[in-house]
Amino acid sequence: MSEIVTVQGITDLFSRVGQSLGESDFIEINQDQIDQFAKATGDYQWIHVDKNKAKDGPFKDTIAHGYLTLSLAPVLLSSFLKIEGVSFGINYGTNKVRFPSPVLVNSKIKAKAFLKSVEEIQGGAQAVLEVTFVIDGKQKPACVAEVVYRYYE
Repeated sequence: MSEIVTVQGITDLFSRVGQSLGESDFIEINQDQIDQFAKATGDYQWIHVDKNKAKDGPFKDTIAHGYLTLSLAPVLLSSFLKIEGVSFGINYGTNKVRFPSPVLVNSKIKAKAFLKSVEEIQGGAQAVLEVTFVIDGKQKPACVAEVVYRYYE
């Protein structure tokens, strides 16, 4: 089980700029998750949902949607990163997202977080985390994203 990193309020958040904030355990991405994401988003491209056609495709099997991988950021981050001493936090968006490598069905991924910056905003702070989604056994990451969270006192 991954180590829990606990940040004690906004002052502590500022003190961690330029540091790793930890990493999650690996989770497996299965076809049912991919199919449910396709249903939720209406993205039924064959590389995601048609196992027969995908066998002859570029990846030799189905792959997860890139945005499925990215959508796991909040749950994976919350598995190892706790922000205490704030009244609430919100996902404010992303600055940059890249999908360097596909996530094949039944692959395992984990998230690693690095605190790029923190700036004051009215009533709190805005933090930019570089989140890297690692695929078990692969050199290239599945996704690298700058995610932006706002934390309020």
